[in-house]
Amino acid sequence: MIGVLLRLYWEFFKTGLFAVGGGLATLPFLKNIGETTGWYSYGDLMNMLAVSESTPGPIGINMATYVGFTVAGVPGAVIATLGEVTPSIAIVLIVAAFLKSFRENPCVERAFYGLRPASTGLIGAACTGVFLEVFTGVRLGGDGFVNRVSLTGEPLILWPRLALGAVLLALTNAVPRVRDLHPAAFIALSAAVGILFAFGGA
Repeated sequence: MIGVLLRLYWEFFKTGLFAVGGGLATLPFLKNIGETTGWYSYGDLMNMLAVSESTPGPIGINMATYVGFTVAGVPGAVIATLGEVTPSIAIVLIVAAFLKSFRENPCVERAFYGLRPASTGLIGAACTGVFLEVFTGVRLGGDGFVNRVSLTGEPLILWPRLALGAVLLALTNAVPRVRDLHPAAFIALSAAVGILFAFGGA
């Protein structure tokens, strides 16, 4: 048990340290954790993402808590969350201590400028993986920088899911009354449609 908790802390410490760009930037790291440890599948990760998006709080922290709880219960949730936030807290404290000298330092400005493409790439990779997982029968897998493309045996394009996504996109952007609804309403609608398809055998 202690070994699992230490591994959880270390894996999420690395995720919190290198996932620059927000919660979605953690997805490639979480995908890698699942593949190397066997704690969860990519499908499980998508379910975790859906739950994390529908609950209050930052998505990266929610994901760490969810994964930790799945692997080792409440202690795992606490340890994984601590691992995720430790690098951010440490960096904020260091930056706060030297804020005046950091604020106008050209090297710091250039470093953050250089991080933008990296964070954009992480988020783009996460979005691509989520799109393929949800709307197609194509899966990406593999270690390191090279992904393997594989087919799941499902249809290449999952039309019911794509149609639901298109309807939600149209409703949230083109219909004024619907556009102003709380996001929870769309989450509930999507969940209801998913349940209907499940019971209908679709």
